Amino acid sequence: MHIYKSPDIALDKAPVLVIGNFDGVHRGHCKLLARAREIAAEHQAPLAVLSFEPHPRHLFRPDDPPFRLTPEALKVARLQACGVDLAVILPFDWDFASQSAEAFIQNVLQDGIKPMHIVVGYDFAFGQLRKGTPDTLRDAGFAVTVIEEIADEEGDKFSSSAIRACIRHGEIAKANALLGWDWEIQGTVVKGDQRGRELGYPTANVPLGETIHPGYGVYACLVRIEGEETWRAAATNIGIRPMFELPVGQVEAHILDFDRDIYGKTLHIRPVKRLRGEAKFDSLDALIAQIEKDCDETRNILRDHI
Repeated sequence: MHIYKSPDIALDKAPVLVIGNFDGVHRGHCKLLARAREIAAEHQAPLAVLSFEPHPRHLFRPDDPPFRLTPEALKVARLQACGVDLAVILPFDWDFASQSAEAFIQNVLQDGIKPMHIVVGYDFAFGQLRKGTPDTLRDAGFAVTVIEEIADEEGDKFSSSAIRACIRHGEIAKANALLGWDWEIQGTVVKGDQRGRELGYPTANVPLGETIHPGYGVYACLVRIEGEETWRAAATNIGIRPMFELPVGQVEAHILDFDRDIYGKTLHIRPVKRLRGEAKFDSLDALIAQIEKDCDETRNILRDHI
């Protein structure tokens, strides 16, 4: 999949364009992309996505806690998995946010991407004060398809907000059902305080960064190291470690039956099940005994996954 950071792209054929933030690239997004892919196939045209970084919420509500389901690298990977041919990811700053709907149409669509057809969700709005609508696009001469709100078999709406709520409560299986894929955290392994190694349980430490913080606690996780195909079992603490009081939440994965230097590598972490909440223990011996129980439970839960 080709990535462009400017709308000034040169294509042999005008694309079918889907516009949105796509945080999570969840089942609702995938339905929208599937319909766009059908239209693209009918016209033998490429399928393109227009999205924005950072997420507009970062600009408008900078003091919010981390909320991203899919930071940019993971979002791009999920869009590619949905069959997108190219993505135009534009910087979202105050200048961009302040342009009128008419300026957006002129600068980004008519002078830039030049789509043959545009597909958007039912709640799509754009331009300053969100004054632009699908009808605004039609008035500018574009063919537009609007996809109505999509729900699962039980009537639950697919939405990034609902998925965020599940993850914040540690309800990973429910979040994955709404996503349509197994949610993961990605990050670079950094050197920590070596406390886990001193206790006999070395950990791969990954800052959460802008990724939403799951409900703090210990999780049975599958992890994959950059450059490898193998998924490994890991008893993983996500949080601040009450015994040692980290200043910010992070991921600390004790990869079972593994002891290798992977500093600087990207680690993919898929929480499977929350084992317990974080706790403060009366002694290091009590903590070590609990970690051993966590490792045993992780082995049992993930036995069929690896």
